[in-house]
Amino acid sequence: MASGDEIPAKDQKEQSKEEQEKPKDGQSTGGALTTTPSSKKHPLQNKWALWFFKNDKTKSWKDNLRLVTSFDTVEDFWGTYNHIQAASKLQSGCDYSLFKEGIEPMWEDERNRQGGRWLLNTQKNSRQDLDRLWVETLMLLIGEQFGEYSDSVCGAVVQIRTKGDKLAIWTSNASDQDTNLSIGRKFKERLGLPRKLVIGYQAHEDTMSKTGSTTKSVFSL
Repeated sequence: MASGDEIPAKDQKEQSKEEQEKPKDGQSTGGALTTTPSSKKHPLQNKWALWFFKNDKTKSWKDNLRLVTSFDTVEDFWGTYNHIQAASKLQSGCDYSLFKEGIEPMWEDERNRQGGRWLLNTQKNSRQDLDRLWVETLMLLIGEQFGEYSDSVCGAVVQIRTKGDKLAIWTSNASDQDTNLSIGRKFKERLGLPRKLVIGYQAHEDTMSKTGSTTKSVFSL
């Protein structure tokens, strides 16, 4: 795991509270994976890497991106999640990214280049719900909850911003409408988003070449 000056860890008081609130062994987490009493760890289908981005303007974008750790079991996921600071407590300009091992959280990566993202923009006064939305998104990823379309999922990103935080799931092929719509529906359903709240799918190619402050959505739900 990265050193403490690269990624903020929870203080002892906060971590103790999280341990008390964490689902007990065998309890359901809305269909997500949970641990059971056993000396054997429970493997995930894929190995995942957690990244942290801190916006230090004295460094290049890539130098601001740090690989924190990787894991491939349920227990190691919770060990990581309970160690790091909650997304809602990060400074503005910081990101967490969880991607399949071997895929870097950047447009230029070979697996991301032709892809895009489902983007949820949150209101700046609704940060109290951000941690729930983020952990539900993580459960979708590591639990392979997209079924036959899970292979098309590259990762997810939560971005802390002054004007409103952003949560996104990245997929590998922006032109695969059926796959992306299925992933988007599952994403919206799992997060419990209201029907009237519209999320859009943006192609990375469009985001890279945009001339204004916004990117036009390819699909919307």
